[in-house]
Amino acid sequence: MGVRYFGASVRRLEDPKLITGRGTYVDDIAIPGMLHVAFVRSPHAHARIVSIDAEAARGMPGVHAVLTAEDLGEAAAKPMILPVPAPIIKQAKTQYPLARSSVHFVGDTIAVVAAETRAQAEDAAAMVMVDFDPLPASVDLDRALQPGAPLAHEDSPDNLIATLKGGFGDAAGIFAKAPHVFRERLELHRGGCHSMECRGVVVRPDPMGGRFEMWSSTQVPYMVRRYLAEYLGLEENGVRVVAPDVGGGFGPKAVVYAEEYALALAALHLKQPLKWIEDRREHFVATTQQRDQIWEYEVAADADGRMLGFRGTGLHDNGAYIPYGIVLPATGMASFPGPYALDCVDVTIHSIFTNMVPNTPVRGAARPNTCFILERAADLVARNLNMDPAEVRRRSFVKTEQMPYTTGMKARDGSAVAYDSGDYGRCLDMAFEHYGADFRARQAAARAEGRYLGLGIGSYVEDTGLAPFEGATVRVQPDGKIHLQTGAAAQGQGHKTVFAQICADLLGVRIEDVTVEAADTAAFPLGIGTVASRVAVVGGSSVHMAASEVRTKAIKVGAQLLEAAEADMELEAGFVRVAGTDRKIALGDIALKLNGLFGTPMMKGIEPGLAATSYYEARELTFANGSNLCEVEVDIETGAVKILRYVVAHDCGRLINPMLVDGQIRGGVVHGIGNALFERMIYDESGQPLTTNYGEYLLPLATEMPRIEIVHMESPSPRNPLGVKGAGEGGTIPATAAVISAVEDALSPFGVRITKHPISPQDIVEMIDAGRPAEAAE
Repeated sequence: MGVRYFGASVRRLEDPKLITGRGTYVDDIAIPGMLHVAFVRSPHAHARIVSIDAEAARGMPGVHAVLTAEDLGEAAAKPMILPVPAPIIKQAKTQYPLARSSVHFVGDTIAVVAAETRAQAEDAAAMVMVDFDPLPASVDLDRALQPGAPLAHEDSPDNLIATLKGGFGDAAGIFAKAPHVFRERLELHRGGCHSMECRGVVVRPDPMGGRFEMWSSTQVPYMVRRYLAEYLGLEENGVRVVAPDVGGGFGPKAVVYAEEYALALAALHLKQPLKWIEDRREHFVATTQQRDQIWEYEVAADADGRMLGFRGTGLHDNGAYIPYGIVLPATGMASFPGPYALDCVDVTIHSIFTNMVPNTPVRGAARPNTCFILERAADLVARNLNMDPAEVRRRSFVKTEQMPYTTGMKARDGSAVAYDSGDYGRCLDMAFEHYGADFRARQAAARAEGRYLGLGIGSYVEDTGLAPFEGATVRVQPDGKIHLQTGAAAQGQGHKTVFAQICADLLGVRIEDVTVEAADTAAFPLGIGTVASRVAVVGGSSVHMAASEVRTKAIKVGAQLLEAAEADMELEAGFVRVAGTDRKIALGDIALKLNGLFGTPMMKGIEPGLAATSYYEARELTFANGSNLCEVEVDIETGAVKILRYVVAHDCGRLINPMLVDGQIRGGVVHGIGNALFERMIYDESGQPLTTNYGEYLLPLATEMPRIEIVHMESPSPRNPLGVKGAGEGGTIPATAAVISAVEDALSPFGVRITKHPISPQDIVEMIDAGRPAEAAE
């Protein structure tokens, strides 16, 4: 037998090109005659546009054009397409490619400046004079639905986008009879994705008109093609979209942005290629963000500490527009009751407009929000009943014998949410077994020395493998190499490596002999995108199906050519071989024969080409799960938090490449630590962003991160042919909850209860001072 790749920590096929500087990102693309674009953006959170004077800018050196919505005419006269409509949306407000009469957040696009260099375009953009009539801005989520609150949109009756309600069980009866009911208010603050590569777009119009090519740093090239073609009234085959090498996405690059619409409109108008590369300040004010929510909730528990029910109301800040519909609040709602077998859930979420950057999914979408809320609820029960927080979770978990477990909640399509497999209690136990059992003794010893250690837990469930489909074509070439094409875009995850592992095993070839072409709408006809930890499940299964068809065909043809029974054939080292003999034929030779020759009939009953195209349709979700343990030390004088250890027990089904899964988990954990302790996007009362550089908006540094220790459980999913579940967001979802839990545990002698994230050193010192007796605080 040859090498088995599935389950092995194979080095990434993508890396040699990238680490030697041979990657091709959007900013590496240069087209003859290409102009560089800068945007005129709104400096106001909410204002009417009285007039725009671009004459001075148009006369500056190197400037070819300054285009406003008026200049583009009817082509730019309608708002952008709402990607995910829903009947409960009261106000379906999407952005215009270029603002027409008003602006609704700082960073809203107003005009396109095209010049010979980026510097010339930026200089000219600064000279475009826009006369604004400022309007009151909605920036206080807590007040946004109150009578008389400022309106985010001047033509709206209120700020409500939609109200979502969900739940199951007799909440009123269960809470009335529960031995214990505890209440709390939580505040979850917004932040961004901050991928290494900012967004970027290059557009090349067809000189014959009516067609164009676009290279975009996007997670969803097929969605970009679909919406731009629809908006511009073009056939989809007239729009080619390519996602080249992409330096991180984390969710916001799954949005189809005003800049993509505007560059397509401007390039077609000017009949010239255009390039726009987002700078880091633009990233702070124009790339979508996430996490802002406020919750008032109650949790019911029995006398033994098992959680019985959850009910609450959340306010969800969607920012100035709804570029992703109500996907975020709907995802957050469907994520209840997490890993817990609750008897009831009763949840209401109000999705609300504010005059801030629109909110769309950031790594985990709203799942980290729901996880944070449920984990805070578990800690609240433990604290009030003087119980071990781990025991509250164990008593409340869904049990493995209950699988498949129908939660009682509904997915976005109205189907029942049903977990497929897993052992949540065992996963938590694995984390503790790896971590050790001496923490409480060490904590007590440290306190005797005036040091404050804390241990926090974060447990979660994540729906992965989101519908509807992904596809793949696997083709054996005459030289015996395998060419794999797919629509599944990558942003650093290692998709090419994973797909090659699956394909190489099935076809008995070396992984180096598999080339992968992805994310080009001209190379593969259909795709959806890389979101919601779906590609290993949906894209990987499509590769498995296509490669399996090619394998079956190769064996059938090989058996005929070698005059042997199909049952006696095997694939190994690039050959179809009669088992136990030296009779064999190369896959490349079979491919050459099936590619056909002039005047030579094809083999009877065999279609041309040693190739297959398959689409895997995701009919049911798969559910990853895990538990995280975080140990911290808090300096009570300065409020500084040091993470001493971080342990992850994780179950994403069968592991295709453990090294890549570990990398995804570690990156996700760091993202969650940032949400807990560092990242805070602050706006003032007028809607002006105040944290627009990395001196003000803090990201976690490598020097502040612990060694993240990972143990795996593999409970295969029965819902796809590979038995896999997604792993891209599982590190992030429970991390914030685990860190906050640990800090609170460290500060328990001071009676500190943490009800928000992120927390700063100043916050921690203030909470300690508030909890100290008056004489101790002096």
